[in-house]
Amino acid sequence: MLTKKVKKRASLLSISLIISFLAIFVILQSLKNNILYFKSPSDIKKNQELDFSKKIRVGGMVKKNSLIVQENEIKFVITDFKNELQVSYSGTVPNLFSEEKGVVAEGKLQDKKFFIAERILAKHDENYMPPELKEIMKKNAK
Repeated sequence: MLTKKVKKRASLLSISLIISFLAIFVILQSLKNNILYFKSPSDIKKNQELDFSKKIRVGGMVKKNSLIVQENEIKFVITDFKNELQVSYSGTVPNLFSEEKGVVAEGKLQDKKFFIAERILAKHDENYMPPELKEIMKKNAK
């Protein structure tokens, strides 16, 4: 037969385990909802099961002669030298944003050829390129 002291310890242990599992579950769910996946235009074209309601990041180079600046909207094409993606963005762009430079756009796909950006990230210097983009560029250059 179990004593009161043992029963009390067992109940405290079980309650603390339940609270720990609930805390871990809540943390993992919040992390899952805040993940942004990085894709290249080729990844988007190949992928058959895209979720157009989720935010993603698209990266590549701004295609030469594709930049159209209007009053409150900027349109340009992101390319990985194999496939291209039209991008529309409303807002201010970083100072380093220009044609033939690396860019990462954050937003949602409207379809496989058109992307609505909510945020534009430009590279920091002439040598910087995201590692994922560097690998994609090497594959496509071959």
